[in-house]
Amino acid sequence: MTQTNAARNRIDLKSVGPGIITGAADDDPSGIATYAQAGAQFGYALLWTVWLTLPFMIAIQLVSARIGRVTGKGIAANLLEIVPRPFVVALVVVLVLAPRKQTENRGRGRLREQTRMAN
Repeated sequence: MTQTNAARNRIDLKSVGPGIITGAADDDPSGIATYAQAGAQFGYALLWTVWLTLPFMIAIQLVSARIGRVTGKGIAANLLEIVPRPFVVALVVVLVLAPRKQTENRGRGRLREQTRMAN
């Protein structure tokens, strides 16, 4: 008896575990791989953090959206009205470069792990 493609795919998705859902939240390939590995290792043990962090994420999005709607400007433009320009520029640079650096570090860590396993 042979399985259909849909049944085979369903089995494959079940074996991946919760990490694939978490990985889909991050757009880069190394993030998906990292979260899939974490999901395979920890399973649903860290799911409780969703209840802790979700309200904060929603609040940040709501506040940001309301500020933007009322003022007609983004967060950086609004910050320029109350803090010095160099501080805002530095903050924007850090926020732009931090995800890139994080992705690079994940890649380096994975490369180190693969090298260690090969030896």
